[in-house]
Amino acid sequence: MAEAATEAGEAAMGYFRNAPETWWKNEGRSPVTAADYAANDILIDRLRLARPAYGWLSEETEDDGARLGFDTLFVVDPIDGTRAFVNGLATWCVSAAVVHKGRPVAGVLVAPALGETFTAVLDGVALKNGFPISVRTPSQDMAIAAPAEAFRRLEPAYLARARRVDHIPSLAYRLAMIADGRIDGTLVYPQSHDWDIAAAELILERAGGRLAGLDGSRLAYNAPSVKHRALCAAHRSALEALSSAAQAAFRH
Repeated sequence: MAEAATEAGEAAMGYFRNAPETWWKNEGRSPVTAADYAANDILIDRLRLARPAYGWLSEETEDDGARLGFDTLFVVDPIDGTRAFVNGLATWCVSAAVVHKGRPVAGVLVAPALGETFTAVLDGVALKNGFPISVRTPSQDMAIAAPAEAFRRLEPAYLARARRVDHIPSLAYRLAMIADGRIDGTLVYPQSHDWDIAAAELILERAGGRLAGLDGSRLAYNAPSVKHRALCAAHRSALEALSSAAQAAFRH
């Protein structure tokens, strides 16, 4: 899976900062480029050939519901962070996961413009370029990646010990940054999808962090709807405080 994601990333790099043809989907809210489709084609060819008995879910493949008949499937986003990609920012990645009975068991994120590859399996440690990574210990200076409006709405007591990190369009890469100890947490607006988070959640979890609903609930994948409610992510011991502080941020 890492080899397939790396190959897809290399193909996408051929379009990066090269004015790729771009279209708009979801009523003009989401960009998709020729690079997304090229990367998706490679992932289909490599992964489905390797595991023909697995189901398939990709942001750039029409979901016909057939995946619901599989206990095990690939969940991929050919380019997570397409807005960053279109704007020439390096913080985008190829995301690929294996989900088994509703939970990720293997995950890969490849950020080719940054030379970074994150991997994890269910019973292993999270790795970046082959070396173990871990979330950093919570402190009185919590670096939270969030849109400005949501950050301002955090509870005042939490804001007193938090600082905002500029919003990073790729949700998967944001979660990898927490896993890698570069930031402490993030807020996730409702409507994220399975393909945005499946691989990154496992990487974060194996690094000592956690992604959950604001009520602490665990995520489930490969349901009839692949959309999720508001979420937040942080070190396991810091998640409850961030979840509580975020209630007000998502009340509007």
